[in-house]
Amino acid sequence: MSKEKNIKRKWWKRNYNKIPELERMRIIERSCKQVSRGVFFSTIIIITSFLPVFLLTGQEGKLFGPLAYTKTFIMIVDAILVVTLAPVLISFFMRGRFRPEGANPVNRFLERMYEPVIKTCIEWRKTTIGIMIIALAVSVPMVMSLGTEFMPPLDEGTILFMPVTLPDVSNSEVKRILQVQDKILTSVPEIKSVLGKAGRVNSATDNSPISMIETILMLKPKDEWRKGITKDSIISELNSKLQIPGVTNGWTQPIINRINMLSTGIRTDVGVKVYGQNLDSIYAFSQLIKRELSDINGVKDLYVEPITGGKYIDINIKREEIARYNLSVDDVNAVIETALGGAKITTTVEGRQRFSVNARFGQDYRNNIEALKRLQVQTMGFGPIPLEAVADIKITEGPPMINSENALLRGAVLFNVRERDLGSTVEDAQKKLNDAIGKMPKGYFIEWSGQYENLIRSEQTLKLIMPVVLVVIFISMYFAFHSAREALLSLISLPFALIGGAFMIYFWGVNLSVAVAVGFIALFGLAVETNIVMVIYLNDAMLQLITRKGNSRETINKEDLRESTIQGAAKRLRPKIMTVSVSLFALIPILWSSGVGSDVMKPIVLPMVGGVITSAIYILLVTPLIFLMSKEYELKKYGKISVAEVKH
Repeated sequence: MSKEKNIKRKWWKRNYNKIPELERMRIIERSCKQVSRGVFFSTIIIITSFLPVFLLTGQEGKLFGPLAYTKTFIMIVDAILVVTLAPVLISFFMRGRFRPEGANPVNRFLERMYEPVIKTCIEWRKTTIGIMIIALAVSVPMVMSLGTEFMPPLDEGTILFMPVTLPDVSNSEVKRILQVQDKILTSVPEIKSVLGKAGRVNSATDNSPISMIETILMLKPKDEWRKGITKDSIISELNSKLQIPGVTNGWTQPIINRINMLSTGIRTDVGVKVYGQNLDSIYAFSQLIKRELSDINGVKDLYVEPITGGKYIDINIKREEIARYNLSVDDVNAVIETALGGAKITTTVEGRQRFSVNARFGQDYRNNIEALKRLQVQTMGFGPIPLEAVADIKITEGPPMINSENALLRGAVLFNVRERDLGSTVEDAQKKLNDAIGKMPKGYFIEWSGQYENLIRSEQTLKLIMPVVLVVIFISMYFAFHSAREALLSLISLPFALIGGAFMIYFWGVNLSVAVAVGFIALFGLAVETNIVMVIYLNDAMLQLITRKGNSRETINKEDLRESTIQGAAKRLRPKIMTVSVSLFALIPILWSSGVGSDVMKPIVLPMVGGVITSAIYILLVTPLIFLMSKEYELKKYGKISVAEVKH
């Protein structure tokens, strides 16, 4: 064996070719003309395939826009360099003695493995095509069975605990609840620290009532967690411990919570907005919706925004009584304003800042209804009299906060989605509500909001632009080959590229989302690029056949077509394998990445990795077969074959 290897090594060494300079430049020029146009248009196709990403709006557009722009600018520069700088660099560095392609041991091994396989596929052509069609057919129900969501959940490394309690809760009570919750939260070993607040901060953009608590939980590094513990299990454990009467728990993350509130006005994953003309009717519909949604799988943290339950001090002045005491309404209102709200008595100046100084009654004189009734109102002829003598004072209920959108009163039923995908959860909820409520009265309607609103918007955008992208890709390939048949031959590789992507996301347990769609969009360009390289070399093999034997059925037979197809597919195997390998080597490490951001990157990469593998299998095994069948059909029908010369 070693002797045989030594003989081969010496044979390859003797067969190094020293090419004359003029001939070397001609070979480089001819090779660049052969490949550069196809590579240029494949680069244009990759850029075109990212067009839907540019048209995404909202937070998905802000997230993936930089990715699309970065890749587009890189590919534009790449397309320019392919036809300008690359030939020059090749002429500089490809010098000296050259050896045949078969001298490379890796290339010989690949050809030795590939050639019998492609011959078998050509011989069993119906079986080969049938297997690919079956694989494509199997992948369709797999994709249809996947759940849907707007974006894969991004692990921010923190948890936001957002419980709400009754609207009429007092400051002292909400403070006590906050302290109890913080103590329970810190009892879990994975929690590093907690920071909670009740009510609103000193900001005009924060309209949180005192009944809303927000607590940020900082988590320890994952290597310090208990064995088998996940973030979802931490939330489940905390939720079971924090079952306080009168408090409805809510769990989310700080960043996504702010994004949801700013973009949709809903602080949870999903919200059912109830619009109408009357607050009581809106609240009744909201309670009905809550009852119907309570037993749906995946619905968590179900909560109705309070429309009633707010407590107000209602002071109605008795006009007949104030007339007896020779008082006016303003006299009584002045006493109420001074006692409860405070009256401005002066202004203090501290440098360039000015502060008003207000005076009001002490806490003991205004902290309950009886104390308010005893407030003294000074009269001219009867001396001081109690406020209850000239006014009815009582506590009444009313809306703690009135929300409106588009000049309509609005209520909302809020819930998060856990342990299930967003799309199917909302679909089940919609179906149940349609059966339970039916047609609402005139002037009342419901609207689904939150992450589901973003999901629907992104789906509509992608459905609108994807057909346009496929047409543009086809046109680009037509300009590359000047043949509709060759362009179609390259385009049909796209459905088979989806096979691997579908299998990867199915077995990885990933839901369909905008991130997965971006991965498939990127896959389109990669699949077409590899297929263009294959079609270029297949046409080159046919061109060599025509040069040797002519172009007619008298000089060319099916066996000649078969041998030329095998030669074009197998003898130029290395550039095709390199095209696929470069993509895989760049993408596969992301599958094992961890840390912030990997949750979004993996759904993008999964369809690309699987799709590159299956598209490579299709391109290496099925594309030559379909190409051969098309040439056999041309030879039989027209008596000659057409060759798409990809040249400048």
